[in-house]
Order: sequence, then structure tokens, then C-alpha cells
Amino acid sequence: MIKDAATKGPEAGDKSLLVLDDDPTLRARLGRALEARGFEVRLAGSVAEALAALAPSPPAYAVLDLRLEDGSGLTVVEALRAARPEARIVMLTGYGNITTAVAAVKAGAIDYLAKPADTDDVVKALMAAAGGAEPPEPPANPMSADRVRWEHIQRVYELCDHNVSETARRLSMHRRTLQRILVKRAPR
Repeated sequence: MIKDAATKGPEAGDKSLLVLDDDPTLRARLGRALEARGFEVRLAGSVAEALAALAPSPPAYAVLDLRLEDGSGLTVVEALRAARPEARIVMLTGYGNITTAVAAVKAGAIDYLAKPADTDDVVKALMAAAGGAEPPEPPANPMSADRVRWEHIQRVYELCDHNVSETARRLSMHRRTLQRILVKRAPR
């Protein structure tokens, strides 16, 4: 019986993977963690780099950030789907909402994970059986609401190049309140 290429998945021996993220630290850590799990990782920091990485040989797997400085990860999803329809693509984003999740799945992503995502969750999403696996179990040790808030503030602070005034403006909070939050340790 012949299966459709989109539901069949990559060939068994092909573990090529593209990691696209504009955060160099996250990109390097995720790349190392996925290499340790047996993937042959290529890293890209922009849409242009990712599209160039697809040209010689499209990877079997991809972990793509949604929002990038030079465009959207959805552009790379569409290009990878055109070059390799059976590729397994997972979208990562720190700015998740239902609209972008639907757009990612319509473009061809198999899953959509919010940052910060655990490497094990990324691997599970990449390796999930095609055609509707069981929904993932809720985490046994979820982050507290305070920790999620702190992580978001830290990410925006880094995106604003550690500029407290700009970060406070984007988060719609008083600058002094933000300074007090930034001085404290991360909640558990």
C-alpha cells in the first residue's frame, strides 16, 4: 500500500535537521541537544540563511522560530514543503497565539510549541507518528505563572538589548517596577 508523502514521514535513516532561530544562544543549545539525540543539525539565524541551507539538500526535519528579524518562519515552512513534502516541521515561538498556530499548521508544520520548550518535547513532536498521535501529556512539573511571567520579561529585555526604558514601554509597565523585577532572582 502506498502512502501519501505528506503523511509518510522522512526515510528511516535520514536524520538531517534544520534549526532556525534568531537567538544565537537558544539556537546553539538546541542544536547541541538535538545532535546529542542523533540528528545531523544545520543552524540558521535568519530566513535568508535558512532558505540558503535548503538549497543543496532539504532536511528531513526542521525546528523553526516563527518571528525573525528578516521575516517569518512560515516562509521557510512553505519552501521546505515545496522542496521536501514529507519533512517534519515544528514551529517554536515566544509569541504564540491561536491565529499563528493555525497559520503554521496550514503552511505545513506538524506541531507548534511555545518557548521555552524542552528538547524532549521538541523531539517527541518531530518523531510523533504521522496521522494523529495521542495528544501530549501535560508536564509533570509545569512552570509557575510567576516563572512564565519572569521568562517573558527576560526575553523582551534581551530583545530590547538590555534597555530598561524600552523594555518597560513594550511591557506597558513602569520603569522602576521593571528594575525591581530584574534585580530579583527567577521564581521557581
